[in-house]
Amino acid sequence: MVKSIAILGLSLSSLLVSGVACADWQVNNDQSKVSFVSIKSNSIAEVHHFKNVSGSLAENGSLSVDIELSSVETMIPIRNERMTKLLFETAKFPTATITANLSKQLNALEPGQHVFKGVSAELDFHGAKKEITVDVIANLSSQGDITVSSMSPIIINGADFAVIDGIMQLQKLAGLPSIATAVPVSFSLTMNKH
Repeated sequence: MVKSIAILGLSLSSLLVSGVACADWQVNNDQSKVSFVSIKSNSIAEVHHFKNVSGSLAENGSLSVDIELSSVETMIPIRNERMTKLLFETAKFPTATITANLSKQLNALEPGQHVFKGVSAELDFHGAKKEITVDVIANLSSQGDITVSSMSPIIINGADFAVIDGIMQLQKLAGLPSIATAVPVSFSLTMNKH
C-alpha cells in the first residue's frame, strides 16, 4: 500500500541514469519499472508496480521523474481503486516526483557498468518532501541510453508522507489484522538519449 515508496525508488534510479554529455534523456516507460512490496497479516508479502513513469535528465544533470500514482497495479482492480483514492489520494496528489542534480554522476559515466553510492534526491509525495539516498548501478549503452537500477531496496516509511491514515482505512476495508506501514521499493529505469 505504501506503493508510492516504490515510485520514489524508481525516480531515484532514473536520476542516476545520467550519463553522456551534450544530450538530454527521456524515461522509456516501456523499459522501466518501479515496484514495491506490501506486507499484510504480518507475513503475506505481495509485489506491486506502477504502470506509468515519465521524466527527463538534462545535459546539466538536472533530473525529474514523475510516477503516476493512479497507475498502481496490484492485480486486484478493487485494491487498485482503493489505493488510488484512500492511500495516494490522487485527486489531490496525482504524482510522486523525484528530483536531483546528477551533474557529478553524468560527468563520471562512460560506456559500461558503474556503481554510484549515496546518490541524494528529493521525493515529493502526498504533499510532503523528503531527502532520500540510494545506491544504484548505472549502465551506459554505446547508443548513449542509460539504465539505472537500485542495488538494494529503498525503505519508504508511510509516516514520513502522512499516508498512515490511508493504510489504516485499507486495512479496515480489507478486514486485515495488519498492513505494514513501511515498504521496500525497487526500480530499474531506462532513459533514451534524445
